[in-house]
Amino acid sequence: MQQRDIFPRSLQYLVAIAEYGSYTRAAEALHVSQPTLSQQIKQLEESLQSPLLDRSGRSVQLTNAGEIYLRHARRAWGELDGGARAIHDVQNLSRGSLRLGWTPITDYLTCSLLESFNGLYPGININTLDMPQDDIEVSVAESRIDVGIVFSKPFSSTTRPNEIETEVLFEEKLCIAVGKNHPRAKQRERMSAQNLGQESLALLNTDFALRRHVDDYCNEYDIEPRFAIESNSLSAIISLIKHRPHATILPRSIVKQQGLHAINLSPEMQRKEITLIYRKNGYKSPATIAFSELAHLWAKNELQHTAQTQ
Repeated sequence: MQQRDIFPRSLQYLVAIAEYGSYTRAAEALHVSQPTLSQQIKQLEESLQSPLLDRSGRSVQLTNAGEIYLRHARRAWGELDGGARAIHDVQNLSRGSLRLGWTPITDYLTCSLLESFNGLYPGININTLDMPQDDIEVSVAESRIDVGIVFSKPFSSTTRPNEIETEVLFEEKLCIAVGKNHPRAKQRERMSAQNLGQESLALLNTDFALRRHVDDYCNEYDIEPRFAIESNSLSAIISLIKHRPHATILPRSIVKQQGLHAINLSPEMQRKEITLIYRKNGYKSPATIAFSELAHLWAKNELQHTAQTQ
């Protein structure tokens, strides 16, 4: 886009006259008729209620008012041109921003996705917010974040389905996770729901979707769980599991990633979907679109890698 495409025509004409010192030469350079150029300048002077050009000499000169006005006009011209270039930078992803909301679980599950995105688009400023799923849904619906990554399909009671659109990336299997100091550290057989009730559990608190999944499972099979630790920090729970004889419940890929021992449950917990959420019919920035496209490609590669290693 050239500057003349975004700059008011009357100001283009004033700049040309100031540069060439002649109506005739300015009109030729701009490929317009001299009467057209004169009429535009006249209208500009009338709107400002001040003469901008001195036409009394052999060449046309700027008046004092014209010099002041042209100085500001050139500055505005530069700002408009800078704005056009900034838009281009955003479109080609050399600049921009992405506001991402995720839960402690999806933080661990998709951190490598964020690293890949940053490697591909280092000019994009990524602002990540770690929060419960309910808060992510509300933030997306209110356009306070661009995209959310949640640990199950929405929707909570605080949002309405017509406010959010979803894109499922992959499913995760939930299992018991224990560290090397746990008595079940070498167990290979499945753990029954009743035995789960005998474990000392360290879990996220009830603000988080994973905990609600656990509570639903326990209610379904009439289990009274023993909660030794409840926290809003997954890293704290994982550290505790590694060093103390407690158990937790995590997606299997996180268990493997953290070097913990996985024990399958019987009956199994319902698998949960890792899902991208956006505001329905809301504006998607180029950075948001690029993140979504990369996320699906990343998820496909992750699934292929998991299948090869099983």
